[in-house]
Formats: sequence, C-alpha cells, structure tokens
Amino acid sequence: MWVQRTRTAGAGAARAGLGAGFGVDEEELRDCVGWLSVRRHFRAQAAANVRVGERLAEELASLGFRTSIEGPFRNVVAVPARAADAPYTLVCAHYDSVPWTPGADDNASGVAVALACARALARAAPDAPVAFVAFNAEEDGMAGSADFVARLARGRGRGLRVREAHVLEMLGFTSRARGSQRAPLPVPLPGVPDVGDFLGLLGAGPSNASVSALVRTAEAATPDLRVVGLTTYLGVDRLLPVLHRSDHSPFWKAGIPAVLWTDTAEFRNPNYHRATDLPGTLDYGFMRRVTELLLASVAPAGA
Repeated sequence: MWVQRTRTAGAGAARAGLGAGFGVDEEELRDCVGWLSVRRHFRAQAAANVRVGERLAEELASLGFRTSIEGPFRNVVAVPARAADAPYTLVCAHYDSVPWTPGADDNASGVAVALACARALARAAPDAPVAFVAFNAEEDGMAGSADFVARLARGRGRGLRVREAHVLEMLGFTSRARGSQRAPLPVPLPGVPDVGDFLGLLGAGPSNASVSALVRTAEAATPDLRVVGLTTYLGVDRLLPVLHRSDHSPFWKAGIPAVLWTDTAEFRNPNYHRATDLPGTLDYGFMRRVTELLLASVAPAGA
C-alpha cells in the first residue's frame, strides 16, 4: 500500500520560514548549474565527465571537507574535517548525464542544491555529521551508487556509518499549467496535484518516517514550497520498477534509509533526456526553497 501526504503552498505561512535563515543564493545555484551543464556521460564524454568530477572535489575541498574521488566510477565523497562520533546523514546527487545531453535538470540541479547545502553548512555548522556524495554513472544502471553502497557493506567506505541518505534527483523544473504533472504510477494517486510545481519525496520501509518528518519540517521551514510525500509499505516498491530509477535504490536494497527528492523527471519535464535540458529552463526560486528545506532537515538545531 502507499500513502500520499500533501501540503498546499502557503500552509503554515504564519510561522517563520526557518529555512530562509541559511541565506541560499539563487545566483550561486544558477552559476553552478551553468558550469555543470556540459555533455558529461561517464563513457561517451569521459574527459568532460572526469573534469566535472574533479571540479566538484575541488569545490567541496575548498569548503573545508575532506574530499576524495573513489572507486572505479569516480564517486566524489566529502566528509567534515573533524570526524563525527554519530552516524552521518548523506546528501547525494549524481553528476553524470545521458550521452550528448547537457543535463541541466538531470542532474545539474540536484548537484547544485547539494553544493549550496554544503556551502551553508561550512559557514554555519562545519562539524555537523553530514557528508556529501556525488555519484557517477547513474545513467548506467546506478553503477556508481551501487558500488558506493557495496563498499560501505565491505567496510571500505572511509569508516562511514550512515544514518540515512537524501538523494537529490532532478530538482529544477516546474510548471504552473493545469495538466503539466502526470502521475508516476499506473494507478490513481489521490492527492497528487496535476500542476507540476511541487517537490516530490519518496520513501519505502525504514525511510517512510523520514518522509513524514520532512513534510512536517516543510510546514515550518519553507511554507511557500508545496511538498508531496509518497510512502510505500509491505515491499510494494519492489513491484513498481519506476520507484527504483535513481540512486536511492541501492540504499533501499541494502536496508539503509534513503529518501528521493525529485521534481518527478519526465512526468513533468518535457526536456527529460533531451538536448533541450538547458539551464534557462529551470526555476531557481524553486531550487532555493528546496535547498532551504534540505538545510532545515539536515543541519543541527541552533545552526
């Protein structure tokens, strides 16, 4: 079974927008999407893919994180300079694109939100137990994230103990036109809007509680961001392959709580996996609000 939890934009607006206190800059998001939006498939554009991964490592290192490029798929892993005693929350996004496409929404948008989160934490809470992973080869069967999770299981993941993962997958496209949002499942989903201006959150099993907590956090932290949470139970996700099409899937299969954050990809964005997936098609105000919700969710109290 599954349950939708929705919140209409503006609900809870009388309360303070707690996420706004982190000072997320829309122009920084735009700039990041700009330099990321080059054709960068893991194999088809290998040189560009390597350059993007190296720049991501440099950006994270410049913020004070201990950063490395790991494994055969060149995942970029960044942990706080001071090791945490508590298990880490991971913020993850894949940095490769489909061959011959610039991939602004898929997935420069997710990487830009992750970097903005890292930048804000470096200023406000540099020792917070939050680590960042930029996966590669997501467009090749989630090869990078599968390798990362396997390395964790073998004890080769830099000693990381993981509390949960937030996987950011396409977070930049919105439309306010009626009918712009299609349902991602071949069954009716009451409560899912037909206007594509919301953030989707997806959980399964042990991550369902995180989805519910995120919806509650959004009420106080980002009252002008519409959020739709989908939680699945009793292994239903395993019967619906569409729910396993990003880097959260290896975590779920390993029993590690993970939440997918998404604008729902091709169920909203007509530029999905096309040469028209360009920076100018994205909604940077929406990305800022998503970043604020992410920060309000992973930053320690008082940051």
